[in-house]
Amino acid sequence: MLLSDSIDHEIISNMTLPQLKALCRELRGCILRTVSQTGGHLSSNLGTVELTVALHHVFDVKTDRILWDVGHQAYAHKLLTGRYSRFGTLRSKDGISGFTRRRESEADAFISGHSSTSVSAACGIAAAMKLSGKKASVAAVIGDGAFTGGMAYEGLNNAGKSRTGLVVVLNDNAMSISKSTGALARYLTHIRSTRKYYCAKEHFKSALSGVPLVGEQLERAVRTAKNLVKDAIYGTSTLFENLGFTYIGPVNGHNMEDMIEALAVAKLMERPCVVHVMTTKGKGYRPAEENPGEYHAVPKKGSSAPCVTYSEVFGRELERLGVSDGRICAITAAMKYATGLNHFNNSCAERFFDTGIAEQHSVTFAAGLATEGMLPVFAVYSTFLQRSYDQVIHDCAIENTHITLAVDRAGFVGEDGETHQGVFDVPMLSHIPNTTIYSPASFEELRRCLKTAVYDTDGIAVVRYPKGGEYRSFLPYAGDFAYSGKKRRTLAVGFGRTGAWLDEAADAAGADWLRLVKISPLPRKTAEIAMSYDRVVFFEESMLSGGIAERLSRELLSRGFRGTFEAVGVDGRFVPAASVSEQLQMFGLDRESMTERLR
Repeated sequence: MLLSDSIDHEIISNMTLPQLKALCRELRGCILRTVSQTGGHLSSNLGTVELTVALHHVFDVKTDRILWDVGHQAYAHKLLTGRYSRFGTLRSKDGISGFTRRRESEADAFISGHSSTSVSAACGIAAAMKLSGKKASVAAVIGDGAFTGGMAYEGLNNAGKSRTGLVVVLNDNAMSISKSTGALARYLTHIRSTRKYYCAKEHFKSALSGVPLVGEQLERAVRTAKNLVKDAIYGTSTLFENLGFTYIGPVNGHNMEDMIEALAVAKLMERPCVVHVMTTKGKGYRPAEENPGEYHAVPKKGSSAPCVTYSEVFGRELERLGVSDGRICAITAAMKYATGLNHFNNSCAERFFDTGIAEQHSVTFAAGLATEGMLPVFAVYSTFLQRSYDQVIHDCAIENTHITLAVDRAGFVGEDGETHQGVFDVPMLSHIPNTTIYSPASFEELRRCLKTAVYDTDGIAVVRYPKGGEYRSFLPYAGDFAYSGKKRRTLAVGFGRTGAWLDEAADAAGADWLRLVKISPLPRKTAEIAMSYDRVVFFEESMLSGGIAERLSRELLSRGFRGTFEAVGVDGRFVPAASVSEQLQMFGLDRESMTERLR
């Protein structure tokens, strides 16, 4: 048994190769056991075990820094940095986060959750260390998937000229960037990744430079000849070298000895360096190796996913519309299956576009399609839509360009924590001119809203819907809103998921209710209805600041409303990891809490 809360760099750096391999086996077993109970990201973490151990063998997190892009592959890192005894609380309320967080551990150098950020953050950390005179290294682990995000290249472009000890570890588990082939190329790759080669090369360069009169010219001539030979073998210089990085790899990410050598060389260089590592997702667990997509994220033990989800219903309905209308196009940012667009792809492949992790490009690309008469629909998680705020305003709203945003995972999403909750899309989008937002409370409303958004809405049309299945399937389609006007003293107002049980909570408390489907702009009659009540209570599964409740209260105030107005929702704090039911209860949005509030 090697795992414990006290394991640190000094212990790992002195382990023998057999001990390091045994440590990897323990890590895999612990991750498998824990994730099967708590749920979480499985295949990505199994694939980075050797890489993580090698990083902690070479880098000391007490002085060096290790950053994890996205962060969902950092479970082994957590186990090696004092969180072994608490690992069973992974992704639970008040437990260990499923991503890296600075406030959770000093070993977590930077927050993660969204992709393609690590190189930029590492560049800043390395620059700060250099300015403060610290002699340390910074390693940023980024996957080939995250490399499809434009921010990664912005970071590389600036980091390559930084002259700092920055090591970018490209964890490549799907596509090959290097095109080197043949036995000689593999041999050169191997020797370039060893400390003996690096030290010999530096010694030779120093010796040449020291030759009187012609030393510098000789060293330059040898370097030019070496590059010509390398280009002949590899085809072209690598992208990374053109950006100012020294390139090492590809390296077998499951060969501990090779990994340690490559990372040690990169650290010795004390300049920007890329270590290209080839790994297998799900390594060590055959089902995950054979189907890494299915085991990317697994549910918590005992939880049962709904048979039909909002994502599935959306995907099927868009496919139905797309089959009958050749103008409809579907766009995803590397989440075809998660957003239900695999159905559209099956039937309308020529009008399906996967942009990779590039939400900003997706929005502007959609605007380009729209200007030529197409009807683009971009399906995206609420939390990731945040990345394209400027494009929504500048490229779509200003000229009233018609695109549809299908905003999945709107509202609380559960265990993934602060970085993934969908509580900012309403305040973010509702104040943008030429934008209409629909928030259905049932599958049938989702179908109707999608059709209305595509065909009967100008400018930006937004359809937002929650994670999981519907609460009540028999809710009738309400148009822009549904209202029960029994002229009681209190009016309950809501939309979306909480709107599905708004009538039950209101009836139990002796109140009237108004359920909004179109939430922005507010339906004209909304304020007129609310004006006739002594008390209005607005339930909003979103940030209250800048939200729909705030907008209605402002409208009522302008009309001289003399009753009381209460807003219940996310009150200016980030939503922590917990189950969706716990989060609803935490913010007073479950049916029982709503009933009690209305009473």
